[in-house]
Amino acid sequence: MRVYYQDTDAAGVMFHATYLDFFERARMEWMRSKGFDARQLANRYRVAFVVRQLQVSYFKPALLDDEVQVGAALETMGRAQLTFAQTIRRGSETLVRATVNVACVGIEDFKPVAFPGAVRESLADGVEPATKDKIQAGRLRRDLKPQRPVNSV
Repeated sequence: MRVYYQDTDAAGVMFHATYLDFFERARMEWMRSKGFDARQLANRYRVAFVVRQLQVSYFKPALLDDEVQVGAALETMGRAQLTFAQTIRRGSETLVRATVNVACVGIEDFKPVAFPGAVRESLADGVEPATKDKIQAGRLRRDLKPQRPVNSV
């Protein structure tokens, strides 16, 4: 993704909240790669994914016109929630790291609900067999290794 003028402050530094927009796009592209989009989840399965908890570490700023790579990797999965490890990089340099916990909720009352079977199965696709069995059973609980932030610029 490219950092545009609208993403920055007057000094050409990406605004801190814009990183969250980039993370959201990466998570939605990850969902699309698993065969689902937000509209389909709402219309077909009557669920939505909402951010429940967010932890962000800023290391270095993204600047106007930078080309950044935004990643989203599934770290843990419960009956009704996912935790993603996300990064924004400029080349090999990590600019921002986040842990984002997303809850699956019903669209009528926004209360937590278990992932529909087809959604759970698709999320487990491409994972090693032992882990896939745990995801399908709703038992995956992999500890995140906390990363120490480096000095910010």
